[in-house]
Amino acid sequence: MVFNRSLLAKAALGPAAGAVLMAFMASGAIPAYQMYSVALAAIYTIVVLSVGLLAGWSGIWSVGHPAFFAIGAYFAAYGSGHGWSLETVVLGAVVTGTVLGAFLGYAGARFSMLYIALLTLAFTMVTLELVNRWSSVTGGDQGVAVLQLRSSLGLGTLAGGSTESQYLAVGAAAVVLALAVPAAASGLRMRLVAAKSHPLAARTIGIAPEAQSALAFAVSAAFTTFAGVLLGLITGFVSPDPFSLNLGIALIAACVLGGVGTIIGAVAGGAYLTWNPSLSSAAGLPQPVVQGLVLVGVLLFLPGGVVPFLSAPLRSVLRRVWRRPAPTPTKPNPAVDLAPRQPATATAATGEAAVVLRLEHVSVAYGGLKALEDASVSLRQDEVLAVIGPNGAGKTTLLNAVSGLTGNGRVSGTVDFAGGSLLKARATARRRLGIGRTFQHAEVFSELTVAENVLCTRRWITARDRADVARLLDSVGLADVADRRPGELPFGLQKRLDLARAMAEEPKLLVLDEPFGGLDAGERALLAQQIRRLHAQGTAVLVIDHVLDDLFSVAHRVLAFDFGRTIGEGTPDTVLDNPEVRSSYLGTVGGRAELPERVGERSVLRLSGVGHTYGGVVALRDVDLDVREGVVLGIAGANGAGKSTLAGILHGSLKPARGSRETGRTVRTSLAPEGRALFKTLSLRENLEVAAYAAGITGAPLRERLAETTEWLPPRLRDRMSVPAAGLSGGEQQMLAIARALIVKPDVLIVDEPALGLAPALVDEVYDRLVRLAHDGLTVVLLEQLLSRAMSVCHEVAVLHEGSVAAQGRPGDPSFAALAEAAYFSGARETAATTARL
Repeated sequence: MVFNRSLLAKAALGPAAGAVLMAFMASGAIPAYQMYSVALAAIYTIVVLSVGLLAGWSGIWSVGHPAFFAIGAYFAAYGSGHGWSLETVVLGAVVTGTVLGAFLGYAGARFSMLYIALLTLAFTMVTLELVNRWSSVTGGDQGVAVLQLRSSLGLGTLAGGSTESQYLAVGAAAVVLALAVPAAASGLRMRLVAAKSHPLAARTIGIAPEAQSALAFAVSAAFTTFAGVLLGLITGFVSPDPFSLNLGIALIAACVLGGVGTIIGAVAGGAYLTWNPSLSSAAGLPQPVVQGLVLVGVLLFLPGGVVPFLSAPLRSVLRRVWRRPAPTPTKPNPAVDLAPRQPATATAATGEAAVVLRLEHVSVAYGGLKALEDASVSLRQDEVLAVIGPNGAGKTTLLNAVSGLTGNGRVSGTVDFAGGSLLKARATARRRLGIGRTFQHAEVFSELTVAENVLCTRRWITARDRADVARLLDSVGLADVADRRPGELPFGLQKRLDLARAMAEEPKLLVLDEPFGGLDAGERALLAQQIRRLHAQGTAVLVIDHVLDDLFSVAHRVLAFDFGRTIGEGTPDTVLDNPEVRSSYLGTVGGRAELPERVGERSVLRLSGVGHTYGGVVALRDVDLDVREGVVLGIAGANGAGKSTLAGILHGSLKPARGSRETGRTVRTSLAPEGRALFKTLSLRENLEVAAYAAGITGAPLRERLAETTEWLPPRLRDRMSVPAAGLSGGEQQMLAIARALIVKPDVLIVDEPALGLAPALVDEVYDRLVRLAHDGLTVVLLEQLLSRAMSVCHEVAVLHEGSVAAQGRPGDPSFAALAEAAYFSGARETAATTARL
């Protein structure tokens, strides 16, 4: 924690306000009958702050805090009757609350928000039942008095219901508010928010979400039990009534009203809880009704809470006064001294650096599916190793095995890193061992600033840590946006942030998951420069990507994977010469299917200058495409080329950001999406009926369509129409997905990756049925990862590369095959004569 003048000034506001309030109380400016309400508001402020920060920082909504509140109050009552000191009561209550809170937080971290709420609800119900039945301690329904508590430190004696207790409550609330200010700027808050925002990414930087939830809940419960002790002291009497489930709901309403996760919002929430009875009485309505109306009103009109709403104009004024420039991609600063480590020393025997990572016979299985099979990989400290392969080849599973993110997968084999076994180490421990990891989609922590995204890799943040992070951000071109949230930045800068977070603490091994994906040419060049720089500083790099040109420009060695196993190895210049590697990308060209003659040249669907982006990620660039009637058009491209986006635009379910989609007449399109998207719990017939209902088909037309579509299915499916879709094999599910698209009688059928995840025999069956549809006169658009398969079953093929149509032609054209292959890998718009190698 780094304290500066601004932070200290903010922290001092709470004690200053408490001192002023106590001065008013002592002067008589606040009537005696109102002093109790002021003290109660102070206590509620502590509780609302505990609940609100738990929800805002950890994402845990608890209805169990009335139980912790009760535990503290009954500790005060029991201690006062048994001669305990004030310090003993406070310590006992806080320790009890901490232990129970840690248990609930750790247990609840494994469940969804709904189950955590149910768990805390059960805790409150059990606690209240125990209070009612343990009458020898709690007094049961009759309650128990809080007599007096003497301080063992010579601070005097506090009698239950005394004025001194009220002063103590106000002073305690002021101190708690002061403590909350530096906590909001601490590494604790950053790590809690990181674990809440993205648990998987948090694990890769050494943050265990379960431990963070337990810690957050423990601290929150500790302060709530402390508030319970204060409540017992100011009331002088404790009974079960104030701690009902209604209080749990009221606490959540107060958090939402004030502003979840805000410190000043807790003060507003505490005041609301205190004076809500007076408000209800004035309105002539029961308190639950008023609470419900207030909560509904806030959720509808002030979803961020009253305090954030009122402070928004002030922030707007400050932004205009100190206007910041819009975030622009700045170039990394290679002159920044990051104190690079010396590259690994070469071994005397081989002249090569030592092996830092070795995988031997590693397999990862999910149920009956082997995502990785008998993989053996070695990586030296002085090299950049690239792993390539088509979608589903097992590349990401390999990275997950190294990072410890295989989830429920069964991992076997040997993984050694830096001379030690890695396989049994937790993901959080692997960061400490020296492994950094990035993600395909830049999984940043959206609620933290750019600087905080990197700072949260530290458990305790010092001034030196902040200086190191500032230099790191400067080195990757993020210094000018360090105080921005990732959502304010374009995708390219988010990718840099993901890389900077992985680079923090100078890892020995950097694992990069598709770092070039979604970047433009300039951003890819900058990233390649950064990877080379990391390698020069002594960092080993393991990287996967589908952008082969840029990947090969930084790699020393390339491994090719398919179906979870290694199929080839070589240098970037030679690996694609391997026939099995080329086949894994392009497929094996067999005999062309017997396609029908094209019906005509009339265009039924045309895209002109179409472009599309997702939050700054360019998916399509200036696509011109003409779909003609009766044609089977293939769209081939590697994973990430933009095929699924193009499918959505062709279908009409996705509106392009730029360009136009035109139809020659009223054209009905239907899409069988990638992954099938079936309703697994519904039967085959119900899956078809849902699609028909969505298209407005009912009654006799529905029965007719069902009969026609069912006839298209193979006999083994026609006889199982009442079976849930989840019971089908992959190939059978794909045929059902196509049948569901056919039930609306489309003019154009769009099928996205129909062969994905299917055995060769099932692939042949699916494509045979699609070709039969073409013989029936249906216009078909096939989006296919394997180029050779598209070439064998389509009249025309367009090759998509990084969102652009890099080549388009007819498979029957002898010169087109080489041109299409070159376009598939590099996007080059070259003639076949210039593509001798690739």
